[in-house]
Amino acid sequence: MTVAKVVRKVSIKDQSSDFRFWQTQSYQVRLATLEQLRQEYHQWKYGTQPGFQRVFRIIKQQSG
Repeated sequence: MTVAKVVRKVSIKDQSSDFRFWQTQSYQVRLATLEQLRQEYHQWKYGTQPGFQRVFRIIKQQSG
């Protein structure tokens, strides 16, 4: 699922509320947009997508 980018130029007096706009969107679109923003932020901030911080390996399992 991709989110279409829409740009409209309006007077500041005629500008509607962001909250009202997002309330008209389905939860799928809102979640997809939130995930896209999260990925873009991580790419901008860290230069990569987040991964696991540590990798654990079990060397020997004790029986007991």
